[in-house]
Amino acid sequence: MKKIRDIKRLKIVEQIILVLLLAVITPTIVTTFIVNNINQHAVRNELQYSALSISESIASNIETFTRSGEDELDQIVLALKHIKGKQQCNNYLQELFTASDLISELHIVHKEDTGKYLKWEEYSTYNKDTKQIEVLKKINDNEAILATVDIQIFKDQIFNIYKKDDRQIYILGKDGILLAAHNYNKKDYERVTYALPKHLVQNKSQLFGKVKNQPLAYYKLTDPEITIIVNTTHHITKTTINTARYKIILALCLSALFIIFVVGIYTSYLYINIRQLFKGIIALSKGNYNRKIRMLSNIFTPYEIIFLATEFNNMADEINNTYKKLKHTNKELKKLDEFRSNLIDTVSHEFRTPLTSIKGYTSRLLRQDIELDEETIQKSLKIIKNQSERLSRMVEDLLVIPDIEGSKLNLIIDRVNLSDTINDAILSTKHKAQREVIVNLPEGFPDVTADNDRLEQVFINLIDNAYKYSYEDTPIKIEVEQIKNHALIRISNSYDYIPPEQLNKLFGKFIRIDDKTTRTTRGTGLGLFIVKGLVLAMNGSIELESTKDNVFSVIIKLPITE
Repeated sequence: MKKIRDIKRLKIVEQIILVLLLAVITPTIVTTFIVNNINQHAVRNELQYSALSISESIASNIETFTRSGEDELDQIVLALKHIKGKQQCNNYLQELFTASDLISELHIVHKEDTGKYLKWEEYSTYNKDTKQIEVLKKINDNEAILATVDIQIFKDQIFNIYKKDDRQIYILGKDGILLAAHNYNKKDYERVTYALPKHLVQNKSQLFGKVKNQPLAYYKLTDPEITIIVNTTHHITKTTINTARYKIILALCLSALFIIFVVGIYTSYLYINIRQLFKGIIALSKGNYNRKIRMLSNIFTPYEIIFLATEFNNMADEINNTYKKLKHTNKELKKLDEFRSNLIDTVSHEFRTPLTSIKGYTSRLLRQDIELDEETIQKSLKIIKNQSERLSRMVEDLLVIPDIEGSKLNLIIDRVNLSDTINDAILSTKHKAQREVIVNLPEGFPDVTADNDRLEQVFINLIDNAYKYSYEDTPIKIEVEQIKNHALIRISNSYDYIPPEQLNKLFGKFIRIDDKTTRTTRGTGLGLFIVKGLVLAMNGSIELESTKDNVFSVIIKLPITE
């Protein structure tokens, strides 16, 4: 099993190449071999059949030529028997010779002249000396007609329809002498005659020879005694079997190449698209949820690949959206965790001091072993009251946070007199520090649209912060002016310069100018966060400003009541 697992997995392209080799190349080779053999057998049979047909056709032509010649001589003999006079016979023969296309010589011979002509009987033979065919026909016992036919005329008559044929045709006489030949070649003639069987079948075309693709055929005539041999040359074999073989191989190779070409194009597009799928999956596995698969969409792109790419992109979008939501949720959870930590820290730190004071002074008042004068009692009660108010204010700050974050503040928007609200806020915080508060508010300043209680809470928090974070013996300034249809309220105090990048951070929860290690003032660090939430809820705006001449300002803009 381990060896099987260790086998290298082929890539898609490698698998397709292997499939092409098995499904295209191998069948093409086998088909080429089979078709080539079938074609070779078919062409070979055709060559054999044509060789037999030609031999039969030549034999038929010779018989026809011989029969027509004999018939013509018979008619001449019959005519001469009725013509009287030697001169008239010669004139008649002269006319026939002139009109005939076959006979090269025609004259009357006598019995006493037979020494010149073999023997005194009718015959037909080939004279190799004169290269002519001689035919003797008797007129009577003492006279005969002798006709000679030029071998070229014989060849033209016999081979007329085979002038353009590449086969070699040999016509042999009774004694094996070559009478006529078509496409004669000495070497081939000697080879063919050597292979000719010793015992020939008469009056029937037969095949002979050992070379299957170059069939030889013969036809043995008995009257006249002539043997016809038809030789299929190497050139014919080459132009039929070999050429056909090459054409078949070429056609099949071209078909295979075309198939490979088409499959190659299809494979390339398929491979590119699948690679896109791979890249998308790899990107997704590495946490890149924004990666989209871009397909090469054309006729070669399967529907399934398009479907997979579309579904993958949809899945990636869903995962990306879920990831963003999860990331946002984690961020919120982190904030909540920080809020919880800060809340615990604030409650444990800020609540401890007033609770300790309340507990301590309450215990003093409850002691029975000592008598307290009235001044001490009043002083203790006053401290308990102040610390209780401080606790109440811190609890209020904590409770208002969820309302600000959830935009669930219940506000009573009405006309608010800024002079009264600012004075009430100053009175509520004046006991904390002997600090001068300078208010610059024009007489008859128009009312603003806001919630009176919430606006007073805003001013209390800002004035309280100004007390905490300002130099001793420096005044706090409250300036009010009208800009178009808005009231601009600036609360300023003297404090160290704060860079711009730190100013906006002061609006966060539990953010203080002095950190835990350098903390010199008391507070929850929620003042400016609550102030901003309340001002925005009343359709106002707020911003912080710190100048290099050590002036810190909170600027509030509220709409003026029309």
